[in-house]
Amino acid sequence: MNGMSSMTPLGNSSDVLFLMLGAVMVFAMHAGFAFLEVGTVRKKNQVNAFVKILTDWSVSTVMYFLIGFPIAYGINFLKPVKQLLGDTQGYDITHFFFLLCFAACIPAIISGGIAERAKFWPQVTAGAIFAGLSYPLFESLIWGKNASLLQDVFKRVGGAEFHDYAGSVVVHSIGGWIALPAVIILGPRVGRYLSGKSHPIPISNIPFLALGSWILAIGWFGFNVMSAGHLEKISGVVLVNSLMAMVGGVLGALISSKNDPGFVHNGALAGLIAICAGSDIMHPLFAFVTGVIAAVIFVFGFQIEQEKLKIDDVLGVWPLHGVIGSWGGIAAGLFGQEALGGLGGVTIVSQLAGTASAIVFALVNGFLVYSVLAKTVGIRLDREQEMQGADLAIHSIGAYPEDHVR
Repeated sequence: MNGMSSMTPLGNSSDVLFLMLGAVMVFAMHAGFAFLEVGTVRKKNQVNAFVKILTDWSVSTVMYFLIGFPIAYGINFLKPVKQLLGDTQGYDITHFFFLLCFAACIPAIISGGIAERAKFWPQVTAGAIFAGLSYPLFESLIWGKNASLLQDVFKRVGGAEFHDYAGSVVVHSIGGWIALPAVIILGPRVGRYLSGKSHPIPISNIPFLALGSWILAIGWFGFNVMSAGHLEKISGVVLVNSLMAMVGGVLGALISSKNDPGFVHNGALAGLIAICAGSDIMHPLFAFVTGVIAAVIFVFGFQIEQEKLKIDDVLGVWPLHGVIGSWGGIAAGLFGQEALGGLGGVTIVSQLAGTASAIVFALVNGFLVYSVLAKTVGIRLDREQEMQGADLAIHSIGAYPEDHVR
């Protein structure tokens, strides 16, 4: 991910357009998050999923505009429009929109893990904290104004800076590892585990789940390719590596899950999450391998999480975003080496160190925020509300209102 940089006058408008198109593509991914969750939860919680994602997006926008972007990059927009435009046709404020789409992924990721039993406003509050404060702080240390503080440490210890081109670690790993404390503190849904035995809760809609996966996959090419920041820095390798990792994820999940449609569609996302970090430096064949491994991690990681650890993470966001995001950071160090046809400039030590730092940062933030909320305002619906469903309990309307007409 490239930070702020100077541009020639001739490139201003094209760069603004380039980032705008990328921002719109990544913004569309939030519809993918919504449909993926709606297809996975039960019918009585579908409205809640839609409203959560849209509300989290809106609150994240305000928080990242006023607080988050200035924390990450030292640029604020509380100035006249003439200054916002400057000599670059408003490149910085367009860059804000693009990077907002990344920041807003944090509450969207968490939403899938805590689905079907979380209170509405406490989660909106948590999302505001993560998008406006926690995420931008880590972003500033890897991509932003404070990058030298942490990157210099990685360079001294590992021989290279930590490389995360489009956010396997900075976005996805952070979101997934923050979600883990939320899911644990919240506890499993009513009836999910009884007397120590697992009772899987069926999902509601495979077509919606598949639609969510497709929307996310298409938008992901904006997520990765437009992370170049400037038109002149666009890379066809990033494009093809994203494609190869995606199909590697699909095929890896197809085989390892024995043709389970939920895993197949999430396998595409697993591959795309894993390739973000090294999409600019890997050879396409190793991008494919990265995606295959990511899918296998998700299939077996989800089963271990749900059946062995008995963690009721509804969409499996911890293994999908957290663990696989971490795998993406490590994979960049493995497969980005020149000896394997990559561009080089990365080391395993630095990639491990950067990945580990994100895990620690996310876990501390997640446990702190959700522990405080749980002990103050509470974060879980009561049993009666949960059995009724979040749609009626929170929004007073179901996904299919005519079903409730007497």
